Amino acid sequence: MTSAILVVETVVVVLLTLLVAGLLRSHAEILRRLHALGAGLDPDAPADREGPAISRPVDLRTPGSETFAAAADLDGAGLRDDAVHVSVVGARRRTLLAFLSSGCLTCQGFWEAFADGRGLDLSADIRLVVVTKDGGEESISALRRLAPPHLPVVMSSAAWADYRVPGSPYFVLVDGPDGRVRGEGTGANWDQVKNLLRQALDDSHGDGREVRIDRALLAQGVAPGDPSLYRTAAQIAEDSRA
Repeated sequence: MTSAILVVETVVVVLLTLLVAGLLRSHAEILRRLHALGAGLDPDAPADREGPAISRPVDLRTPGSETFAAAADLDGAGLRDDAVHVSVVGARRRTLLAFLSSGCLTCQGFWEAFADGRGLDLSADIRLVVVTKDGGEESISALRRLAPPHLPVVMSSAAWADYRVPGSPYFVLVDGPDGRVRGEGTGANWDQVKNLLRQALDDSHGDGREVRIDRALLAQGVAPGDPSLYRTAAQIAEDSRA
């Protein structure tokens, strides 16, 4: 009986995962079209600024494998009039790109959170890089004041175009070894983005679901290698009729 419930639960989880992935892809496409019409992501931005704000940020999401976009390296300027190149594709670890702005009110909370590198609570295999637009579209003096010294900052409008960023704040997770985007989106604050990032990583590897299933089985006394895990559908159906 326990095995039958497990099979049904697994099927339901798979169907829900596919449904959510489809909805997220549709949501991302809507955001891109809004951006094409001039809509930004900053809910606090005044209406007379370039690109009116939309009312809600979207969640960081993990696209289906068929939609993984190719990543691109970062080329731009630093905050001290220096040329900057950041290798993203082929890097040994993952890179979390934070697309922020000097004039975005919602971005202020992220700048403040990034000032304390120890409080970011990112795994050791993820590095954080902030990407702003070119110096002509930003206040360099404000960026110098906002950016902590330990945080890599690249001013590159080309990167915003490469990653099709609809507005700020926006986050893109890139897997270095395969050079693909593994998640993108935004949140209202760093804690929200961090939690959504963790969920996206768990879902992409199936870790969260597998751990939950393993714990449920162990609670029922079903250990790895238990014969009940290898029963046929016919046997399960026969037990359910008994």
